[in-house]
Amino acid sequence: MILAILQARMTSPRLPGKAMAPLRGEPMILRQVERIRQARCLSKVIVATSDEAVDDPMASFLVSRGQTVFRGASENLSRRFMRCVEAAGPVSHVVRIKGDCPFVDPGLIDETVRLALASGAAYVSNRVKRTFPLGLEVEVVTAQALAQTAHEADEATAAGTSPLAQIRTRPERYPQAHCLARRDWSHLDWRVKTPADMAFANGVYAALHADDPAFGMEDVLSLVGGRQDLARWAA
Repeated sequence: MILAILQARMTSPRLPGKAMAPLRGEPMILRQVERIRQARCLSKVIVATSDEAVDDPMASFLVSRGQTVFRGASENLSRRFMRCVEAAGPVSHVVRIKGDCPFVDPGLIDETVRLALASGAAYVSNRVKRTFPLGLEVEVVTAQALAQTAHEADEATAAGTSPLAQIRTRPERYPQAHCLARRDWSHLDWRVKTPADMAFANGVYAALHADDPAFGMEDVLSLVGGRQDLARWAA
């Protein structure tokens, strides 16, 4: 089983509640779930969030739409991820997606998973050797490697730390493979962190979503290259 975990919260310094901000008529978090579900290599999708009251509206909404949600202590991401794996059943690989990425590309998820399966690497991503725009990060890790680091991590290390950081930074122990774009677009940032970023996301969705809900990176690049109002995100 290949489990995708979408890591999301309602708190944000510059754009509080952005997970539930409307994006073409639905909350951004649901648009992300819809796109992730279109990846063909995935067996299951879980949204992981905290058990704090601020995340209640998002969790309740997702459950009402039939989406599996796991809630855990906000200060220990590694433990929350492992609980997701345990709840999902026998899992071979975990795909991590962050909650500020409404342009997550289903085709890129599949490409990264295929590389993980073909290479046998413990960790595969397009993050360590960046060539894709920020906001298209996909990380794939074996459940075995994730369990090892979760077991070894003490509270001081695990608190507030990315559940994959200990794997990502130790290639000598956890062999890696890297998914690369055909050219370097790593200077572009398509994450949603500000109201302006949210306006950009709405502009892209308004132009592309109706014709193809699974539009990919190349579609966004083509669009922003010809739109003066979106040129800031193409520079």
